[in-house]
Amino acid sequence: MAGIGFELRKLLKKRTYAGLLQAYAYAGIISSGPWVLSILGILLIGVFSIGAVDADASISQFQVTVTYLFLISLILTGAVQLSFTRFVADQIFAKNSLAIMPNFNGLMLLAMSLSLLLALPAAALLFPEQSVLYRLLFAAGLSVMSAIWIATVFLTGMKHYRAIVLIFFLGYAATIVLALLLRTVLGLEGLLMGFVAGHVLLLMGMVWLVYRNYHSDHFIAFDIWKPGAMYVSLMASGLLFNLGAWIDKIMFWYHPDTGQAVIGPLHASVIYDIPIFLSYLSVIPGMAVFLVRIETDFVEYYIKFYDAVREGATLDYIERMRNHMVYYVRRGLFDIAKIQAIAVLITLVLGETILTFLGISTLYLPLLYIDVVSAALQVVLLGILNVLFYLDQRRAVLLLTGLLPLFNLVFTALSLQLGANWFGYGFAVAMLLTVLIGLWILNRKLDALEYQTFMLQ
Repeated sequence: MAGIGFELRKLLKKRTYAGLLQAYAYAGIISSGPWVLSILGILLIGVFSIGAVDADASISQFQVTVTYLFLISLILTGAVQLSFTRFVADQIFAKNSLAIMPNFNGLMLLAMSLSLLLALPAAALLFPEQSVLYRLLFAAGLSVMSAIWIATVFLTGMKHYRAIVLIFFLGYAATIVLALLLRTVLGLEGLLMGFVAGHVLLLMGMVWLVYRNYHSDHFIAFDIWKPGAMYVSLMASGLLFNLGAWIDKIMFWYHPDTGQAVIGPLHASVIYDIPIFLSYLSVIPGMAVFLVRIETDFVEYYIKFYDAVREGATLDYIERMRNHMVYYVRRGLFDIAKIQAIAVLITLVLGETILTFLGISTLYLPLLYIDVVSAALQVVLLGILNVLFYLDQRRAVLLLTGLLPLFNLVFTALSLQLGANWFGYGFAVAMLLTVLIGLWILNRKLDALEYQTFMLQ
């Protein structure tokens, strides 16, 4: 799935500052994906609504509603995102690309249908004080977001990076403009309608790109559910990772001392949510470095190493390719850590100015600082997991993704007991421990790479 890597290499080969900036800009937008870009869009909607009559309540309810749409859709599709990625990669390797499109359609249909089946009765029962339009938009938004996570699987496998960036720009520009325009007419429902409409446009663009790259002689299939087509370990890993990344937020939302009801059964935590969501914007540079380093330097020697093993190259050549691959793994992770450390330092210096500009109390500063560190560690963890995926170390990934929610649950509960001065440290410690264990596992796997590779032949 490294199609974008080839295009990034072309930009880097120009050896100009323009080419370098272009490569990292594209990589940052593509790797950040709908999650981080939507946070930016939601914040901009809030900023542009400052001073509007009766805007505060509707903006707060809108932001909380969208946050839950992300949470529920990510958990619903978490079990299939990684396993479907592997299915697509297996079909490409087996030169059976005709199976990709119908199974993509089948999975999209299943994800959207399941989302609607769950959301429609839930919205009808749990939001008695909201309008019918709000309930329908809630269900539609969950269905659309679930489909977007499925389509996101294909992004790094496509070479049309300019089209991907253009689709993201148009989708989120439409989301912001439509939400702000419809707010003046419909209030909360207008904001939510703009969000759903903008993401429908984004989904249509993503689906068009997928159809442009993959073709088939039949429209829909469900081969992914045949025995052996989807890896259970990957399904569990995807589900556990999303739970691990969200469980601290859920605990703060529903803890009596930190959370409060905002709309229907949906809770939020004013003291916790704003810093954590702002901190996720700081991951864009790290995600750009992550995509460029992994999809260019590492993948190049990864391919050469395994081609050399399959084709019976000399031991000296195999060892050199292995050494290059290991070097770029370590260099890539170090570069990710370095870039995120810079983001942390910038936040330390400019954090107060940023909060003041956004009209947010500077009392959030201590929590923002620790949350930026947590977000940086999450990017490093993604880098580790990605390399382990390339090495087909599914058990190691399952172990790490299983430890993350456990650590996050335990340490977040402890931080809640210790009081406000410790808020945010639970998530940070959970990420730190998972990263340290991941680095130890990855280092051992790389040291034993030749042995494990030849033993599996």
